[in-house]
Amino acid sequence: MSNSTPVPEGTVIMAESQYAGRGQQQNKWYSEPGKNLTFSIFLKPAFLPVVQQFDLTRTAGLGVFDALEPFLGEKLKIKWPNDIYYGDQKLGGMLIENTLQGGKLKNSIVGIGLNVNQEVFPPGAANAVSLKQILHSDYDLKFILSEICKNIEANYLGLRSGRYDAIREAYLRRLYRLNEEKLYRVNGQVFEGMLTGVTDEGLLRVNVGHEEKKFSLKEIEFLNN
Repeated sequence: MSNSTPVPEGTVIMAESQYAGRGQQQNKWYSEPGKNLTFSIFLKPAFLPVVQQFDLTRTAGLGVFDALEPFLGEKLKIKWPNDIYYGDQKLGGMLIENTLQGGKLKNSIVGIGLNVNQEVFPPGAANAVSLKQILHSDYDLKFILSEICKNIEANYLGLRSGRYDAIREAYLRRLYRLNEEKLYRVNGQVFEGMLTGVTDEGLLRVNVGHEEKKFSLKEIEFLNN
């Protein structure tokens, strides 16, 4: 597409398959051709200050969650910052790339990968799971895509109308490991802590002993226990 050609907001770009796609912290995303959803949504959130860009992450995560929750129920969670989990297994993930202009977000590309009908994953995706593995049925990719886009649009309109508190509260209620004592690793040190929330700017809040600490994505690692 030419750089001179404007892209309408809400444009969805589909990929038939994706191998070694980029994820957070250089993680890889593998998708078997024709089995899963890998797509991007183009947005123009110029109304959102740069300091509030994590609210866009919340909005996208909630859109995917809301589309899948009727199928998957209470075991569905959002793993901070923007992965979709079923129990302790990864069902999908997102990567948001923002273009900044002054103190505002000019453009955002929300890349989403969701495991739908894939049944076998490579060894490097040890905790991956798909809708088919969970529910033992094939799902129409176009229907799932339509539901996700519809719910992202609904949450995005809420964000645009300034419903920041409602979006932040909804994201918190759906957070993976919320108020649970779990193991984490920071700078090579393993410790037990309780995840209590996320700051407005997107830092993870974890209580360690009697002290609350805040971590960015590059600082903390979730451990299975």
